Amino acid sequence: MDDKDFSSAADAILARIDQALEACDADLDFELQAGGILEIEFADSSKIIVNRHAVAKEIWVAARAGGFHFRWQDGQWVDTRDGAELLQKLSALASQQAGEQVLLK
Repeated sequence: MDDKDFSSAADAILARIDQALEACDADLDFELQAGGILEIEFADSSKIIVNRHAVAKEIWVAARAGGFHFRWQDGQWVDTRDGAELLQKLSALASQQAGEQVLLK
């Protein structure tokens, strides 16, 4: 994947996460910032940060449960450690921090 392809794929997934957060009913605030940083804040003031890492060509997620790296593979973003798909993992992490189900599609 070259830089242009990475940028397009990263922009697309960040926009998709932004739309999924907009559609969810959980008690959280979020902001997609310029430069590809998505900050999700929960009622207890904890945060999840999702951002692109251009050098590694990965999407990085920082959550209370730890740090996660996702790489483009076979048409989806997958966790480099356990192979979980990004939206599924992010739904689980957000649900854990929110204390309620957060389903991102």
